Amino acid sequence: MTSAFDPADFNPAPGEATPLAPGLRRILAPNPSPMTFRGTNTYLLGARDIAVIDPGPADAVHMEAILAALTPGQRISHILVTHAHLDHSPLARPLSEATGAPVLAYGDAEAGRSDIMQSLALGGTIGGGEGVDRDFSPDVTLPDGAVVEGDGWQLTALWTPGHFGNHLCFDWQGQVFSGDLVMGWASSLVSPPDGDLTDFMTSCRRLRSLAPQRLYPGHGAPIESPEDRITWLLTHREGRETDILRALTHGPATAQSLARAIYTDTPASLLPAAARNVLSHLIDLLGKNHVTCTAPLAPDTEFSLNSNALEKDTKKL
Repeated sequence: MTSAFDPADFNPAPGEATPLAPGLRRILAPNPSPMTFRGTNTYLLGARDIAVIDPGPADAVHMEAILAALTPGQRISHILVTHAHLDHSPLARPLSEATGAPVLAYGDAEAGRSDIMQSLALGGTIGGGEGVDRDFSPDVTLPDGAVVEGDGWQLTALWTPGHFGNHLCFDWQGQVFSGDLVMGWASSLVSPPDGDLTDFMTSCRRLRSLAPQRLYPGHGAPIESPEDRITWLLTHREGRETDILRALTHGPATAQSLARAIYTDTPASLLPAAARNVLSHLIDLLGKNHVTCTAPLAPDTEFSLNSNALEKDTKKL
């Protein structure tokens, strides 16, 4: 099973409306980075009433490209946002003001947090908050299973927290706009308290159970083998858990020290993100009673193996 689903030459020109399927086009935003790959994918769905999925960052050039993609007789009728990160949601409000289309999402930037993440956020010691669009607020909230219809298209909202609490995927006739839950070019950052690894694994399993035909991610190329890719992501995360538990057999450690020991091939500039991923695993393991730590939880908290809890699970080590 392969971990790379994007071709190495995936590099569409920003601002161009590229047809992907009948009634579906993609416009790449001009915001490439180590965390966004070539940039954010903005999708235009429909023939007359156009749904814009993930309008992208606050960029006037990108907004002009979206509006310029409209042909005579077309109008933007809906603006849907997968989640409230700065590379996905800020352009929603300016685009709404320019077109009159409502903004639809699960909720604001704090919606959908699990109880433990909400508690950590209120405690203020866990850090996080990278790239959050704290001003985001939709006009219409979409609960799990909500159906949104336009002229000739229908989308079903799937609440899929994990990468972010308010994360939605959108099912379109068995094809799914997967946001940052599942991408082909990289695994998703899960950074507490906005990200929750326990929820992430549950959401990935749920998406896999739906057997989508194709995924249209927030970054990178369409994923033509969704089951394989999701299975790889789940296996990858399970492997990271094993790595962390094995490393903790050598003694207590922080998320940062574990990241340095485990992510040996990761550039130094990406180690802080790796440490946030490790922290998400440690919180998940804490919930499983596999590790212990002293409160309050913080980025520099030391974690130790809970040997009693792991006596029956020696295969992990």
